[in-house]
Amino acid sequence: MTYSEAIGYLYAQLPVFHRVGAKALKPGLENTIRLCEYLGNPQEKFKTIHVGGTNGKGSSSHLLAAVLQSAGYRTGLYTSPHLKSFTERIRIDGFPIPEEEVADFVGQHKAFIEDLSPSFFEVTVGLAFDYFARQKVDIAIIEVGLGGRLDSTNVISPILSLITNIGWDHSDILGDSLEKIAYEKAGIIKAETPVVISERNPEVDFVFLEKAKDCDAPIRFGPDALEVADGGLTSEGRILRVTTREGKSSDLTIGLLGEYQLKNVGGVLTALKMLEKSGLPISDAAVENGFKNVVRLTGLKGRWQILQHHPTVICDTAHNEPGLRSIFQSLTKQQFKNLHIITGFVKDKDLTRVLVLFPFNATYYFCEPTIPRALPSGELAGLFNQNGIFGKVYSDVNEALSEAKRLAGPEDIILITGSTYVIAEINHL
Repeated sequence: MTYSEAIGYLYAQLPVFHRVGAKALKPGLENTIRLCEYLGNPQEKFKTIHVGGTNGKGSSSHLLAAVLQSAGYRTGLYTSPHLKSFTERIRIDGFPIPEEEVADFVGQHKAFIEDLSPSFFEVTVGLAFDYFARQKVDIAIIEVGLGGRLDSTNVISPILSLITNIGWDHSDILGDSLEKIAYEKAGIIKAETPVVISERNPEVDFVFLEKAKDCDAPIRFGPDALEVADGGLTSEGRILRVTTREGKSSDLTIGLLGEYQLKNVGGVLTALKMLEKSGLPISDAAVENGFKNVVRLTGLKGRWQILQHHPTVICDTAHNEPGLRSIFQSLTKQQFKNLHIITGFVKDKDLTRVLVLFPFNATYYFCEPTIPRALPSGELAGLFNQNGIFGKVYSDVNEALSEAKRLAGPEDIILITGSTYVIAEINHL
């Protein structure tokens, strides 16, 4: 079986969330447990860190991986979804899983997969665990796919859990209140296992505190340990001014340019300190190198990524209310003449809390990703029209980007955001 045949088989035979939405979900962990048992429980053969939350879990996972790589640990990284290639989901020391490994896994276990009838995500999780075990990683960062309590990744016994924040997203699946969403995210807190929460939120903090108490799990909130302030941009990245509660200050450069990363940093740094206390040495030099070179070390894309200058083209995978709020807050601090916004969404996304965030003083280009779940760009334009925002409709993101570049002046900003799957289809990402 070739790689293209393997990927074609997985997409054709198994329900895939990014293509069909909630119908792809398989409630419960039974399938993943059975698959892992069949594979010899590979997830038990290496240390893991579990990372969940509404926003920032991808950036936080990549930062943790970059630091651990810099500290000399053979580091696995499992994230989802991918932008360009399926192999991006599974990395060791920044290198994507080889295509032949994917083909061999599917070919070797095809009969069991057909007997089990798992989801695409469940098979991907099993593949990641199996690959990390066979490659003898020292530690792996495992990003939650959706929610936490019933997510396929929640079969691991991590040495630490990190929950970034709670916001409105996937409320049709996770619950119609922040408390219910937090309950699902808190499901990754394990017995006697340290947990870090990156942001304080008085609406849901009690959910994590109660879960941690029930599990006898040590819990720390990032803002209680560290204060992180913006020191501005340099040619190497964004300067972070980090001050501990004891009053010790230091500067740290992060290679992720979005100002919203400040919300993630306190949680990541607190998690690293807890890892050190648990017997995993991590030097200051490793932290500095990992933060500064996170993009090069891990291949992270689509987070306030600047694609060109004059005009400045920025793409960001923000797609929900808290993510887009942070994006537009960051834009207010940028200097530009005119703003152009290219956006597209999936049709099962509740846009009620999202559309009101988009600014009126921008030129709009509505597009759609090439997936069955795509919200047709004409329908999206109609929803924006109801909010008093008008623009033109395009078949895809590249057509929209070409037109925006034609119309934009050298001092303008072009922002591409909305669905992750829109970002994924940018030609020169």
